[in-house]
Amino acid sequence: MDKLDILIFGAHADDAEIGMGGTIAKHAEAGSRVGVCDLTEAEMSSNGTVELRRQEAAAAAAVLGLSARTNLGLPDRGLTGSPEQIEAIVREIRRWRPRLVFAPYWIDRHPDHIACSKLVEEAVFNAKLRNYLPDIPSVGVEGLIYYYINDMEHPSAVVDITSHYDKKTKSLEAYASQFNVKATDNSVETPLTNGYLKRVEARDYLLGQSKGWTYAEGFAIKSPLSVSLF
Repeated sequence: MDKLDILIFGAHADDAEIGMGGTIAKHAEAGSRVGVCDLTEAEMSSNGTVELRRQEAAAAAAVLGLSARTNLGLPDRGLTGSPEQIEAIVREIRRWRPRLVFAPYWIDRHPDHIACSKLVEEAVFNAKLRNYLPDIPSVGVEGLIYYYINDMEHPSAVVDITSHYDKKTKSLEAYASQFNVKATDNSVETPLTNGYLKRVEARDYLLGQSKGWTYAEGFAIKSPLSVSLF
């Protein structure tokens, strides 16, 4: 079974791209095996269909150079934190045995993003318990890192993504059903179709400028990462 260096969880396809598409592309180009696991099929989205969202997610994965992309098929707007949902995420972590896990920041205006953050935190903890699902070897990841989807506050780490911003942009453009109101005949206007990608770019630009770069992505960490050298 292939092992991943980095495993990123999102409630919906496009969450990871919004928050850390440039970081994904940068690590994939450097040779890291990066995977994304979408918890739901986003079946409650106002625009697009489940099948179309699958196609868009696959196209975005190809742009970013992902080694794997999976979907757990949990209910959109139904991430309750149940033991069954935590177990599904634990199984995914133990399947790929990543060094680092990423999840959405724990404060966000979308309830599913908050729920995903909490679910992944619980699953990372359970994944290391030998007597939890003892039929699958336990996994202790080196760190759980949080990426921002909508609002950003107090980043603990900042990554220069200037040279990979074109890939982030192209990966987001793959989700035409979500960000382009003219993509399908029955599309309706939503906050995502009203200049959302411009706001994402502005956020990444402002963060980059604060560090002397053009574009950057920020991350939050609850527990310090262990390092031997900087």
